[in-house]
Amino acid sequence: MIFRFDSKTANVCRNAALAAVLAMLPLLSGCSEKKPAPVAARVPVTVADVVQKTIPEQVRVIGNVDPYTTVGVKPQITGEIVGVHFTEGQDVKKGQLLFTFDPRPFEADLLRAEANLAQDEAKAQNAEVEAHRYTKLVEAGVVAKEQAEQIQTNHEAMVATVKADRAQVEYARVQLVYTKIYSPIDGRTGNLMLHLGNVVKANPDNPMITINQVNPIYVTFAVPQQTLPEIKEHMAQGKLRVTAVIQGQEDRPETGTLTFVDNNVDLNTGTIKLKGTFENHNRRLWPGQFVNVTLTLSEEPNAIVVPTQAIQTGQEGSYVFVVKPDLTAEPRPVKVERNIDNQAVIESGLSAGEKVVTDGQIRLVPGSKVEIKNAGLQAQESKP
Repeated sequence: MIFRFDSKTANVCRNAALAAVLAMLPLLSGCSEKKPAPVAARVPVTVADVVQKTIPEQVRVIGNVDPYTTVGVKPQITGEIVGVHFTEGQDVKKGQLLFTFDPRPFEADLLRAEANLAQDEAKAQNAEVEAHRYTKLVEAGVVAKEQAEQIQTNHEAMVATVKADRAQVEYARVQLVYTKIYSPIDGRTGNLMLHLGNVVKANPDNPMITINQVNPIYVTFAVPQQTLPEIKEHMAQGKLRVTAVIQGQEDRPETGTLTFVDNNVDLNTGTIKLKGTFENHNRRLWPGQFVNVTLTLSEEPNAIVVPTQAIQTGQEGSYVFVVKPDLTAEPRPVKVERNIDNQAVIESGLSAGEKVVTDGQIRLVPGSKVEIKNAGLQAQESKP
């Protein structure tokens, strides 16, 4: 089949092609233009100020409370308890009467000893008179010298008997004194093991009552032997402060002083025992109690401190991200001296007043733009 185009039809086709080309020109020109680069998103972070303040050098361990003095009260005689003059758990004073034993057997023993003494003293006096008389008879030549010496020997024997009787009287008096037991210290009584009417023997295995002195009181704890030279060095400069914190009462620490360093290191644990003395006026510390102990050795003024959350560890050591004034993050290597109370003491690498990132470091690279999430809080904290 043959198609024939006349001039009119050819003009229509030419115009349609031209219109299509003109319609494509804007699209072609648009493809040739460059698109603008996207704006980099800021990384949200939390920051903290690098501060300069006084930081204590401390040793922290677990310790337990011990009574300042413990006395187990035991009877020195065998007898029946006829009086208990306190109640269990009561505070007692030194010299306060605690127990009374039946004194009648011991009063009788004392009377018997005194009677024997009086009888032997009379015999001794008579022997002394006889000795003087026989001495004069020997001088007069009436009796033999041997007889006079026998009389003198009898006198000396009676003198010795009198001394023994006096000792027996004193012993009986002491035994009578033991029928009353007085408190040897100020303290608090514990569980009463024997009650009114019990018959006890002298010096039993278990005490009748235990008295603990709780004012003042000890806190005993052990520290690694490596810290001993430093402790001794600071003790030579003055008394060291010891703080005891009861679990659940961290806001109410008790303060005392280091008063005892043991004379040997425990070979099994490699630690050495120390004791702090606390006045314990309010009796918050109690024998047998476990406490958190802090021994303060010294204080370091003008230390550079940051939160421990800011410290990161890399292949070359510790570093932090510092937020610069233009809100870009810069990694900075630091040297950490020690950590205390969730704070890192920085030996080198930072200056007071700088800001470090404490949260969001995982998304940061050198030069990253940051957005400070706690900017408002930082502004409030910076106000005087």
